[in-house]
Amino acid sequence: MKFLKTYILFIIILVLVSCFSKKEKTYDFSISEIKFLTNYQSNQLELDYENAFLNGFTIPTTKQTENGYFNFSFKFTNNSNKEKEYFYKIYYQNESYKLSEYDSKNKTQQAQYVEENFYGSWENTDIGFKSLGKIPASGSIYLKDSIRIVGNPRNEEKYFHLEENDRWKRNPRTGDYSFLLVLVDEENMKQIPDYIKNISLKDNQIFISPYYYFLYGKGKDLKNCFVKLEDNAFKAIAKPNLGAGIYSNINLFNNNIEDLDKYHSCNCNSDDNMYRNAHFEQFLHYIDESSKLYNVPIIQDVLNESFTNEEYNWLNAFYKIEDRITILPQIAKYPCETVKSDSINNKIIIRNPASEFGNWQKQNVGVITRNGFTYGKYTAKVKLTKLLNEDNVWNGITNAIWLINQPGRGNETGWNLRRSCNKKGYMKTYWGGRNDERVEKVDYSEIDFEILKTTPYCPSKKLNPTKPEVKALPDKISSWNKKLSKDIQKDEGKIAVCCTNWDMACWEPKNFSTACHKIKHNNKTFYLHRWDDSYRAVTSKYMVSDEELFGSDYYYFQIDWQPEKIIWRIGPEKDKLYEVGYVDNTVTMIPNNQMVLIITQEFHNTNWWPGSAYEQDNIPFPAKDYIGEIYEIIIE
Repeated sequence: MKFLKTYILFIIILVLVSCFSKKEKTYDFSISEIKFLTNYQSNQLELDYENAFLNGFTIPTTKQTENGYFNFSFKFTNNSNKEKEYFYKIYYQNESYKLSEYDSKNKTQQAQYVEENFYGSWENTDIGFKSLGKIPASGSIYLKDSIRIVGNPRNEEKYFHLEENDRWKRNPRTGDYSFLLVLVDEENMKQIPDYIKNISLKDNQIFISPYYYFLYGKGKDLKNCFVKLEDNAFKAIAKPNLGAGIYSNINLFNNNIEDLDKYHSCNCNSDDNMYRNAHFEQFLHYIDESSKLYNVPIIQDVLNESFTNEEYNWLNAFYKIEDRITILPQIAKYPCETVKSDSINNKIIIRNPASEFGNWQKQNVGVITRNGFTYGKYTAKVKLTKLLNEDNVWNGITNAIWLINQPGRGNETGWNLRRSCNKKGYMKTYWGGRNDERVEKVDYSEIDFEILKTTPYCPSKKLNPTKPEVKALPDKISSWNKKLSKDIQKDEGKIAVCCTNWDMACWEPKNFSTACHKIKHNNKTFYLHRWDDSYRAVTSKYMVSDEELFGSDYYYFQIDWQPEKIIWRIGPEKDKLYEVGYVDNTVTMIPNNQMVLIITQEFHNTNWWPGSAYEQDNIPFPAKDYIGEIYEIIIE
């Protein structure tokens, strides 16, 4: 018993000694009156799109502060007994879309991929720590300086083209930003590595985050080094202007067509001003042979006329393959013909045009944003066309809100690649099939809302339904549909909100899986599906009433793209969104490259959606235009 009491007393003393031995960090100087953003009072900043297409976003601009910079200041006092020189540097970082700076198992190590975080300092990265000058003993100085946030803040060579720093290729991210102020004396500044003083330098081929170094790494214990973190200093959001015009790239159209500019207007054209300043561009789909349709030669207003399930089934049974119209879905023949920017009501209108006898068409239409971001919460307020009529027959349209990797503007390549896939690699191309080559890196990425009439089919076994041969279409209702008749009946009146991440079949995620598998998030279970281990995407489906989504004046769709997960939400108001899809990096490779937003109304080949209640080939060509309107896009 005496030994136990002695042992307990020893432990208590050891703990007390340990606690008191942890001394506060001391300095021979003092800092006071630290103020960030002295010339900007709001905690939110809306990105200025002027010149951003060519030069990338700058935060702030002269529209937001008088000098186009954020000012900061502090009072510094030399408390030592001799004249000394001191130095300072300020860093910034996006906090909303970052990876944790330190390894979860070892805080003394920088975590993997932290160099992907968006951080920076002075635009000229060769400027390291700035001198406060030699300050006499007990002397003070009141320092005022400024900084702004720019694209490609490390001035990485891969974002240069023809010796020009294309800062738009690594734009600032939306979301919350922090500042990190560091002050140090001359002696201890020598201990700071060059790759922290100059963030464009690497250590063993890797960029080291100054946030990691000063908050968790060796810089945390650096003597006479003061570090001040201003967390969540402000929030950046982006709101592309829907009424500011649409750029039409005439090089994407058939230049042999006369009067190629016949639909050009002051708000949709291809002139230099629109090229520089438009926030949107007309989107033209890539159409390949897998999109081919064998359509019934009927033109009808499916949504408004009395087109019933009985009539659909009659068309399916009556028309043989040789009596059908063999055609690919079309894209616009003329620039600006099917898209409009309404500057009065600040909205964009897209239009699938009606078909005519002899001019058979199911035309895909849409617009694409022109300024890319990495990560972000993309919220679109839209009224896209209804999909079902009163008899719950589908009109053949797929409404889509999606992100895709931002392309270059010339022959340059390699600047927008995804991070390496370290297990087997990515499938090399989008269209290459299951025998496509696997590679370490690709630039292709895509995150989708695709909303159409199909079933929540999620087979429990790995399957690989090949696309039916031409001769098999459309003589009979698909065998898939027969097997799923119960599902089709159960979801009558509902449409599928399909949430997809194109990971290019990278096997690296620990729970990469084929067939139907589930994942839970916020007490919801989502069923994910991948056809086989070479299939390039994983998809979940959420069944919702067509009337709810497209029967009201507007509806909200949100893709919340984060470094380690993606959440899809929808709702009647922005503050009433609910989750309809979820994936994370345990099941799929989350894209980390720069992407742009697309909103489209498309005629999909339903062979892409086995189990669909209606086959595109049996749905009449449209007798009237299908209209979609876009009212607001916010990226935050």
